[in-house]
Amino acid sequence: MAPTWEPRHPPHAGVSLLPVLLPLAVLIMVAVGVGSWLQLSERRAIDTVHTVGSQAADRVDVKATVQHVDAAARELLLRVQVTPRGALGEEEGTAPVADLSLQTSLATLGDLDFTAHERLATTDVQVALTDGSISDYPFDSYETDIEFWAQLGGKEVPVRVLFSNNDTLFSISVAPGPSPQDAFLKLGLIRSGSLLVFAVFMMLVMWALATSVLIGAWYLTTRSPGLTWPALAWMAATLFALAAFRNTAPGSPPIGCVLDWFAFLWAETVIALCLIAVVITGVRTALQPDDIPPP
Repeated sequence: MAPTWEPRHPPHAGVSLLPVLLPLAVLIMVAVGVGSWLQLSERRAIDTVHTVGSQAADRVDVKATVQHVDAAARELLLRVQVTPRGALGEEEGTAPVADLSLQTSLATLGDLDFTAHERLATTDVQVALTDGSISDYPFDSYETDIEFWAQLGGKEVPVRVLFSNNDTLFSISVAPGPSPQDAFLKLGLIRSGSLLVFAVFMMLVMWALATSVLIGAWYLTTRSPGLTWPALAWMAATLFALAAFRNTAPGSPPIGCVLDWFAFLWAETVIALCLIAVVITGVRTALQPDDIPPP
């Protein structure tokens, strides 16, 4: 009777993926939880309205909302909506009872004047920023002051300011003035948490790509396989793709910022040198005469 063949290593019956899937599921849940918490925090900051100034019945309300922060020009665009309350306004606060002059701080570029009995329109004003430089992107920070006081018919009247921020690229901290009756705000501006996380992620990706190209170049130069065109295409594509990836940084940072000196410029240099080294090594290998086999 012929002997039956039995496999030396019988196939495993049902390998469980639970030890792999369970940590992965926990990691995904933690990442989603942290992301949700950060998103809700930024949403809460956007929806927050800071109120300073007088609470008198007859006053002028100034709703000031940051629409856009231009870090390169060192200014922010502030949308101002003025509403006279009580005896100072007519037609439910849409028009002043007398000529209204809204004066601002030195950082705000221009005062606002409104004619009596005419409908008030929303106005955009520029506010200069101080103590910061966009070359520190994404860790740049700025400061400025916002202050309003009003005169109605030549007489000073109380003012209340309602401040909010609509620029999602910046997080703004607000400090009121020394007196609760002053319509004064000291603002501190930094990059938002989501932008900061994305910028740091970009720097990590740049270094990871540069390291990958460096490892590939080391392999090609030590094995001397000649000109390996797929590898050269991959390195050249990474060189140009990295520049396009850098240009997707939110806020359009200029060349020479922290993002460049921490990652982009060095990653581009490493990839370019690796590409040149692989080409030189490949050409030298290709120019060497082939060994003639013995007869």
